[in-house]
Parts: sequence; C-alpha cells; structure tokens
Amino acid sequence: MAHRSRLAILLLDLPPQQHAAGSAFWAGATGRTAAPDPQDADWASLGSFADGFHLEVQRTGEGTPPRWHVDVETDDIPAEVARLEALGARRHRDMGSFWQLTDPAGLVFCVVAVQTGEAFEKYAATWP
Repeated sequence: MAHRSRLAILLLDLPPQQHAAGSAFWAGATGRTAAPDPQDADWASLGSFADGFHLEVQRTGEGTPPRWHVDVETDDIPAEVARLEALGARRHRDMGSFWQLTDPAGLVFCVVAVQTGEAFEKYAATWP
C-alpha cells in the first residue's frame, strides 16, 4: 500500500547554555520572532518558509551537541522507516511516537507523523 512523506521541518537542537543565544541569532538571521510553544518551554518556532517548510528551535538536554536535524513527516511511520532503511538509514532510537534514525554519514534525523497539515497534502511525495 502506498504512503506519503516529505522533508518538513529543520530543527536547531541547542543545549541549555546555548539555547537563548542560538534562538536570538537565528531569529535575527531570518527576520522572524522565535515564538515559544505555549505548551512546551523547550520549543520555539521561527515559522513556515518556502513550501511550508518549518524552522524550529529545540532546547535539548545537557551533553547533546548543538546541531541541525531534519524531520521527515509521513502518514505511515513504519513504512517510511523501512523505505529509508532500504536507502541506507539506520534506526537509532525508538522515541515512542516517532523514530530517530541516522543517515549513512551518521547524521541524526527523525521520522514523525504529519505535522504541517495543508503543506503535507500539497507537497508530500507518494511512495509505492
């Protein structure tokens, strides 16, 4: 059965000691306000850019290096994880409602449920 997915979100992962400075920098660099998530103090959004692509800032735990990572959103997480594994991805961590994987170079990315609604409907690719 076919499923759909798209590269949807670019996240800036920042440990606590670098979170404020990194958030302020990327807000200034993009001309956006880092809008805090009212339900989760570890998240802020810089909003939607081209084709509904979102830029988010995430406060991570101690010991996580500052890094960028992407989220692939899909309407079928197990099917998308399997598709990406066939391309060379490796499962890194089962996060309960989503998967953290690594690409062949070791870069972290996540496979998540649909987050962007209309943008997903408009831009997602269909896979057999």
